Amino acid sequence: MGYVYCHATGAFYNDALEADYRSAGSWPDNYVTVLDDDYESLMAGQAVGKMIVSDNNGYPVLTEPPEPTHEEQINQASSQKLFLMKAANEIITPLEDAVELGIATDEETATLLLWKRYRVMLNRLDLSKAPDIQWPERPA
Repeated sequence: MGYVYCHATGAFYNDALEADYRSAGSWPDNYVTVLDDDYESLMAGQAVGKMIVSDNNGYPVLTEPPEPTHEEQINQASSQKLFLMKAANEIITPLEDAVELGIATDEETATLLLWKRYRVMLNRLDLSKAPDIQWPERPA
């Protein structure tokens, strides 16, 4: 099975299906034929986070993805914070219930305080400093 690559679309096309692509009006005008070994290497590279781009001749090559922008780093940190806050809340809620009902053990009461402190520290994080954020240590 062979493939062609179109720089304009950034896509690979199975050349065995060329007739189907043409009948659908989606066969590219400009493309390069890609060697099977190269195609496999490109797919393996993409699977581990590399990007496929075109060289000066339109042939696909692997490259490192660009560094995330500061805004993207802030968004990633925000997502991480939300995930950690949700996890903390799931642990805190039943501990609070036990304390409120007067049935908490000394260990549960101590654990609740640790988790509440952790949640406060998460809430105080300045995400604008991403990626240089000192994440609080999760209680054991």
